Amino acid sequence: MYRLAWKNLWYDKVRTLITLVGVTFAVVLMFAQLGAYLGFVSSASILIDHTPGDIWITSEHAINFDSARPFPIRKLSKVRSLPEVEWAEEIVMSWGLMKLPSGATESVQVIGFNLDTGVGGPWEMVEGSVQDLRGQAGIILDLSSLRRLGPLRVGDEVEIFWQKTRIVGFSRGVKSFTTYPIAFTSLRMARHYSRIVTPDTTTFVVVKLKSGQDPKVFVRRLRAWPELRGVDVYTKSEWSWKTRRYWSIQTGLGLGIGVTVLLGFLVGTAIVGQTIYASTMEHLREYGTLKAMGTTNRELAQVILLQGWTSGLLGYLAGLLITLLTVPLYERLQLWLLIPSELYFIVIGLTMTMCTLSSLVAIRKALRVDPVVVFRF
Repeated sequence: MYRLAWKNLWYDKVRTLITLVGVTFAVVLMFAQLGAYLGFVSSASILIDHTPGDIWITSEHAINFDSARPFPIRKLSKVRSLPEVEWAEEIVMSWGLMKLPSGATESVQVIGFNLDTGVGGPWEMVEGSVQDLRGQAGIILDLSSLRRLGPLRVGDEVEIFWQKTRIVGFSRGVKSFTTYPIAFTSLRMARHYSRIVTPDTTTFVVVKLKSGQDPKVFVRRLRAWPELRGVDVYTKSEWSWKTRRYWSIQTGLGLGIGVTVLLGFLVGTAIVGQTIYASTMEHLREYGTLKAMGTTNRELAQVILLQGWTSGLLGYLAGLLITLLTVPLYERLQLWLLIPSELYFIVIGLTMTMCTLSSLVAIRKALRVDPVVVFRF
């Protein structure tokens, strides 16, 4: 049956080529949209995911990482006093206006962290050191920021809210979902640059529990603790998911990506279906002959399904190759295409489903053919 399916598939090479182009287009579109979506949501929670710790404490009703408000810093000392806590650190987050050496201005997200522990700071330094932030008004920028800020070097001076600060280093991997540059600095300087975070307030508290403690159980205890009224408490995964969910649902990003993937799926289904149906119509007499010779309906259906699955597999491989080759292009466009191993299985599953659905009309037509058609002239 496979030989017959292969013969029918390549009977009209032009038509088959058009089918493969259609499937490849659908695969590339699905990979691009799903990969871009995963990259977007991953960058939205990238600071949460790369910060050690089990629990995050935020301002009450904070909807995501980027919109958290300050709350009293005394909550930090309360949490540190609990016997189940190994350590607790604060992170200060605020927004500022940066004036560049060129005279241009740019919004920047300022992240303040404890220089002694590094909790909440950059995790991969390219140039300079975290310790260079000590004793001076300095910031560390991610290399991706240079595409927006322009050419900057270590030692250059910029202004954040009209306060001079020096660039002391560059990091890698801190891709902001909002595309605004992220500037890491000390806790003291983060408050100094901020217009809303005062010395007696902070933005986040990250808690690391001692070995053997269940974060989910401890979170429930903290939520019921009177000392933590006015703040929200999450496990690390809960806070990361809430941030991702906000950008996926509230902004319409998830719906837009879903519609585009659906369109790619439908286009591929239509192209493959049209080709297989046309091929089936051309070979109706052959199918009638096979039925007259005793071929079962199941075997006929296998022939048509194998045509669709072969087209799908070849188109998937071509689309995957094109996707992997274009990843550097996305990076130049400041887009992060994230393709985990699970996405390979998701896209090939969608592709084979697409080709299976495309074959159903042709299968129905072939199964309804009357063997008598063989003897008609």
